[in-house]
Amino acid sequence: MIESKACTRRDFLVFGSIGSLLAPVAHLFPWWKPKDIVLADGRFQIIRTKHPKRHYILIHGDETTARDVLTKHMETHPGTAFLTESKTRNIPIDSGQVDPNRIFSRNGAAISLQKNNPNWNARQMQDALDLIEGQRDRFLHEVMPHHGELLVALHNNSEDYSVNSEAAISDMRSLKQPDNPHAFFLCTDPGDYEILATSPYNVVLQQHVRAPDDGSLSRRAAARLARYVNLEVAMGDAARQQEMLTWMEDHLPFVS
Repeated sequence: MIESKACTRRDFLVFGSIGSLLAPVAHLFPWWKPKDIVLADGRFQIIRTKHPKRHYILIHGDETTARDVLTKHMETHPGTAFLTESKTRNIPIDSGQVDPNRIFSRNGAAISLQKNNPNWNARQMQDALDLIEGQRDRFLHEVMPHHGELLVALHNNSEDYSVNSEAAISDMRSLKQPDNPHAFFLCTDPGDYEILATSPYNVVLQQHVRAPDDGSLSRRAAARLARYVNLEVAMGDAARQQEMLTWMEDHLPFVS
């Protein structure tokens, strides 16, 4: 009788390391298409449809309106979507938790880890930062589209966050609906901004952010000169989020 052995954390990390080695040469192995990807101790489900040039991400598990809109959107649109399997805003890491939209720089990760795990000692902090550091490049390689294509993040917000929170640190802004500040696009590419600014919606451009690095995906995309659009609406406003997503799809170009 063969004795089964539970997968240890070391096994888990070794497997992740193998995946990170294969990721850059995945085109040589057409059969190798992972169904999920690890970040900290959380996982993101990968949904692929035909011609998956455009990428989408749901990074916060408690933003249920965005999850529903994106899941439905992928039924009729080409692309690759990354959806967190978490049902909470934060994801687990060791014995603690971290905001997954604050890990895209070491400084941002450190601030989030300190905020969410105030009782951790220096060794726990260092181990968690090293784990994130070892995963970040592979995660970005998978999530960020190539050849100038677009990454779209869907978010929901509450009363304490709106386009007014971003306008002051943005390069440009077009506030067509100032009475509805919770619905807006945040983009990193000037060409995308010029198109989105013709829409009836609020838009800000953050190509050069005048604020400390917070470790967010939008800041990392801007630093990489990548096309990124964050579509924000208030929690529960699915009709508005679907409407804005449809407008964006109809107007922002695909790269041929």
